[in-house]
Amino acid sequence: MTVTTPILADQPVLTSERLVLRPLQKSDSALLAMHSGDKRVAEGTRSIPHPLPPGATEQFIERALSPKRDEDVWVMDGSATGSAHVLGLLSLKPLDRQQSQIGFWVAPAFWNAGYASEALRCVIKANPHQSRTLFAEVFQDNTASAHVLTNAAFDYLGDAEAYSVARRANVPTWTYLRRMSA
Repeated sequence: MTVTTPILADQPVLTSERLVLRPLQKSDSALLAMHSGDKRVAEGTRSIPHPLPPGATEQFIERALSPKRDEDVWVMDGSATGSAHVLGLLSLKPLDRQQSQIGFWVAPAFWNAGYASEALRCVIKANPHQSRTLFAEVFQDNTASAHVLTNAAFDYLGDAEAYSVARRANVPTWTYLRRMSA
C-alpha cells in the first residue's frame, strides 16, 4: 500500500464577524514566535516545543506555505476590527475518507474572548476540505478548548493520550468528532 502526502489546493481566506482567517505570512513570524513561545500555549499542543528553539517559527511558516504542505494553517487575524494581527492559529489536516482533523490555539492575551469559537464556526461553515467528518482532540486539562468543541456541535468520542513536546510526556486527551451536513 502506498501512502501519499496530500497536496492541498490554494488555501482560501475566510471571514467572520471579527476575524479574517488567512494563510500565514512571513511577516507573522515575530508575533507567532512570541505567542507560541508562551509556555501555556506550547503545553496546550502536541507539537510546539518549549522553550521555542531559534528558527522554529520560520520553519513552521515555510512548511505552512509550501505547495506540498499536509495541512492548511490559518492565522486568526483581528486587525480589521482593531485587534491584533495574530490572535492565534487554526489548522485543518485532511485525513482519508473525507475526514479532517482540526486544531487551534489562541494567545493567552485573547483567551475568553470567543475567538476560538468564532474561528471554528467559520471553518465549519466554509468546510474548505469538503469533509464529511471533523475530528479534534484536546488535553484533558484544557477544559476551555473542550467547551469550544462541544459548543460547535462536536461529540465526545473517547479518551486517549498524546505526546506533548513541550511537556515531554504523554498527556491524557479527549477526542471529539463532528459529522458535517450532507
